[in-house]
Amino acid sequence: MTTGAQAATAAPQARSAASIDPLYRQIRDLVYKVSGIYKTEEKLYLLAGGCERRMKQTGSKTPREYWDHLTLHPSRDGELRQLLNEITIGETCLFRSQPQLDALRKVILPEMAADKTRQILKKLRIWSAGCSTGEEAYTLAMNMLEESAGILKGWTVEVLGTDLNDRSIETANAGIYGDYALRCTSEHYKRKYFLPAEQNKLEVRPEVKKLVSFSRLNFQDDSRMLFMKSMDLIFCCNVLIYFDRASKSKVVDHFFTNLNYGGYFFLGTSESLLNLNDKFHLVHFPGAIAYWKPPLKVGKP
Repeated sequence: MTTGAQAATAAPQARSAASIDPLYRQIRDLVYKVSGIYKTEEKLYLLAGGCERRMKQTGSKTPREYWDHLTLHPSRDGELRQLLNEITIGETCLFRSQPQLDALRKVILPEMAADKTRQILKKLRIWSAGCSTGEEAYTLAMNMLEESAGILKGWTVEVLGTDLNDRSIETANAGIYGDYALRCTSEHYKRKYFLPAEQNKLEVRPEVKKLVSFSRLNFQDDSRMLFMKSMDLIFCCNVLIYFDRASKSKVVDHFFTNLNYGGYFFLGTSESLLNLNDKFHLVHFPGAIAYWKPPLKVGKP
């Protein structure tokens, strides 16, 4: 999930903060409280644009009327969810970060396979957190299928994709993509893992979809986050940049708790946990970095 930038195409170009109705700041605070997403003054116009599009749908004539709709109307919870859909529009593609995939297949998977040799049930659980329209989750599934006759032979692989945006999850479940989403996908993968679809698009094959499940998840929903246990790998790329420090720290703590010992956590290439979390160990790979959850030391609780 990336938030806001793409919504700008339907919103007015950056208005000055002084020209924006103060009610939008109240709505910003409500959005932050519910989702952890915070729009700075410089990006407040994006939130205003999303609100204005929803105002047309709800018949609200002023920001005050829309505020009342979000806080007093019987359908307020549903409308807040619609607003979140409006302001969390994703932009991604399949095979977005080849260095991360190389690190996964060349270093991390062999390491995990060696660690799990004594386990009767060999299972790999991967979480694509903030999966947007599903490209990352399917990319991971395809890469795991490439290893299914080798290092992952006999393994069960499960990829979970979650996102806050209902429309993104719907698109992810369909698994149909056009040229832009496929711009980094090689012909090998297109031939092997896609079927022709309407309008010259390609649809992910059933054997790939079988490995992946998608669901809506709000990172601020502690009860739901507590259920995302026993992950071997977590990818959360270009999502936390839209959170403030407090919300980001809370989410990263959940990720650490939900990751198995010896598991790896990947962020986007421009993101870092510097001065945010010291429980992970930073690991460098060619062209990529990851965060490793070290095993418990013998004798430690």
